[in-house]
Amino acid sequence: MVEIELDGQKVEIAEGCMVMHAAEKAGTYIPHFCYHKKLSIAANCRMCLVEVEKAPKPMPACATPVTQGMVVRTKSDKAIQAQKSVMEFLLINHPLDCPICDQGGECQLQDLAVGYGGTSSRYEEEKRVVFHKDVGPLISMEEMSRCIHCTRCVRFGQEVAGVMELGMIHRGEHSEITTVTGDTIDSELSGNMIDICPVGALTSKPFRYSARTWELSRRKSISPHDSTGANLVVQVKNHKVMRVLPFENEDVNECWIADRDRFSYEALNSAERLTRPMLKQGGVWSEVDWQTALEYIANGLQQIKKDHGANKIGALVSPHSTLEELYLARALVQGLGSNNIDYRLRNAEFATQHGVNWLGCSIASLSALQSVLVVGSNLRKDHPLFAQRVRQAARKGAVVTAIDSVVRDWAMPVAHTLVAQSNAWVQALADVAAAVAQAKGVVAPQPQGQAGEVAQAIAQALLSGERKAVLLGNAAAHHAQASNLLALAQWIGENTGATVGYLTEAANTVGAQWVGAMPTAEGLNAAQMLAGGLRCALLLNTEPQWDSAVGAQAVAALGKVDMVITMSPFKANMEFSDVLLPIAPFTETSGSFINAEGRVQSFHAVVKPLGETRPGWKILRVLGNLLGLSNFDFETSQEILTKAVNVPSGGLLDMSTRRVQAQTLTSPAQAGEPVVASIYQLDGIVRRAASLQLTVDARLASGEVPA
Repeated sequence: MVEIELDGQKVEIAEGCMVMHAAEKAGTYIPHFCYHKKLSIAANCRMCLVEVEKAPKPMPACATPVTQGMVVRTKSDKAIQAQKSVMEFLLINHPLDCPICDQGGECQLQDLAVGYGGTSSRYEEEKRVVFHKDVGPLISMEEMSRCIHCTRCVRFGQEVAGVMELGMIHRGEHSEITTVTGDTIDSELSGNMIDICPVGALTSKPFRYSARTWELSRRKSISPHDSTGANLVVQVKNHKVMRVLPFENEDVNECWIADRDRFSYEALNSAERLTRPMLKQGGVWSEVDWQTALEYIANGLQQIKKDHGANKIGALVSPHSTLEELYLARALVQGLGSNNIDYRLRNAEFATQHGVNWLGCSIASLSALQSVLVVGSNLRKDHPLFAQRVRQAARKGAVVTAIDSVVRDWAMPVAHTLVAQSNAWVQALADVAAAVAQAKGVVAPQPQGQAGEVAQAIAQALLSGERKAVLLGNAAAHHAQASNLLALAQWIGENTGATVGYLTEAANTVGAQWVGAMPTAEGLNAAQMLAGGLRCALLLNTEPQWDSAVGAQAVAALGKVDMVITMSPFKANMEFSDVLLPIAPFTETSGSFINAEGRVQSFHAVVKPLGETRPGWKILRVLGNLLGLSNFDFETSQEILTKAVNVPSGGLLDMSTRRVQAQTLTSPAQAGEPVVASIYQLDGIVRRAASLQLTVDARLASGEVPA
């Protein structure tokens, strides 16, 4: 440790740290633009100039290493004058368009100009002009004359997103930030560039000119998309979601969010929202009141149970639903005497499960891995924030390896990829297990593997180092031999010291398992229900055409079911449904999600429900009451949460008691490619976000753009 004196205060800081780090530790603010705690040091802006005793001139706090006994003054006349001089230079070419700038009210340059700017300018020449650039549907670069060349956006692309999509060309007053080749910005984390831009050069294209920042209310929430459980700040005006930003949580999403977390809010205000209950009679849809719709459903359920038995009633539920909704959906189905409930619509195998498939380690620990094997995942697109963590580890020297059907671009160094068709993944993982067994002198598991060159390299990577993991992706979870893959992965983990877990697909995949949104031995699984095993189907927040492994076949099968009840925020499943109930999306209801690491995160409604929309848990509770079922007397979502998990929001579930045990290996089976949703087709909200559907990733998935 090194001790320095900062504005008369003694500060101890690790050797190698900068003066800026010491100031942060001491709680002293030094003005800056280019410095960002998550990015490398560039020392571009010089706004952080401070006086260092015995130094001939002011020094940049962000790029000056601490030394024993150093004396630093951040508020001396010399420091303040240097900072004011830098501000004058920064403002020379800056356009005077604060009244129309989207960054107004949250602009670092605007804030610091108040304290360090002059009352008038000595500069009489014409200001420079930088032409705008079209970089895609998410980021606006219309006013690049505002750019102060801090290069935060450039460094973010290189260091966090892993793709240098922006760069700075030319020198002096001709410098400008551009995509260089004139391409679009296509990173799945690109929206974070808007947040870190200290001026109004990069702004949100969907939000552009729609509200002033000081008009917006700010409310915390949780992302309903992938299993990170990113913490959000939802900004609201006149009971309408206007913008979504990250809420910093180092244990979960740090200060970043993926683009689908940021821009999917557009769907919440779309014309596809369902605002009143609807009944289909004689093939014609008509709006009805809630009482009529709920009584129709209750009578229909009772009649089907009487005529065909309770085992002909089932529920297909989405793992993007809240924990409370899933808990009550299971209670409703079981209360009727059925065990037909399942969230695993995209799965091809439905082995009996007695535990919970989860990440196997904390999310934060992914950044510190020394070796990781990822099986069956397009990590970068399936889990952008997990990929960002693994990318951090790779930058520190971690060996990243993969088993997949193709070599994928994860925007990070991947040391080895064992390429095999999906129906040969079990054999590929068995080859790695054989290489581990060979290295350790133990008996390899069945099926017998062949320790090829790539398998040996992967095994060697897993055998070295202390912090390592084997992670099974969405394609591995949906695989026809998923239990075999898990068994082999667990054997490898036990023999290499690696943790083993799933990069779970959805916001509440772990929650769905925890509350038992799966059939017991005598119940029908999702595949059986979608094959026509039901007389009455309850669809909670899911669209089987897009969310299931069988797609169009599901539509055909559900079209033959006597009664289909769809509970959705959108006008979904109208082709085969008989009743549509408008349930609140995550912004209009309270609820909880359990992320991949088992962290329970609760949230409240941030806006009023649209039209006659109601929270899903309240609708299920009322249905339970109409059907005369017991234990449906909950008054709040918090009561349901306590009943379901009894863990406070922010707490971690004890997975040690619910960990999935290795399955008995079965004989290899032939099957098609596992069904995995593309990045912007994951759930109903993302599918209806207009700007996201204009991105290259979305167009590639639809076949509009050649791969």
